Amino acid sequence: MLLLVSLSKTEKKLVNNIRKRRLQMNLTREGLAERSGVPLRTLRKFEQKGLISLDSFLKLLSVVGGLEEMVYILKPKEQSFKSIDDVLKSEKKTIKKRGSIK
Repeated sequence: MLLLVSLSKTEKKLVNNIRKRRLQMNLTREGLAERSGVPLRTLRKFEQKGLISLDSFLKLLSVVGGLEEMVYILKPKEQSFKSIDDVLKSEKKTIKKRGSIK
């Protein structure tokens, strides 16, 4: 799988986005920690090093927003083809023939 964005850049962007949302809400780290139930020490570690558990990350999103969007974005896309037979059947359907001229 080819990654267009490095994991470290993604991590930094996520941290910055959470921090910006926190600041837009005029929340201190202490305030966000209290509202989310994430220990202040964990929140500091996240904002400084990008390290956090999934549970804590989701708790932060539930306060600053983005939890529903995260669930929606990660929803698996429906596959239109389940087998090679489905692919071959769809190719047969797309063949167009011209009518005969009389």
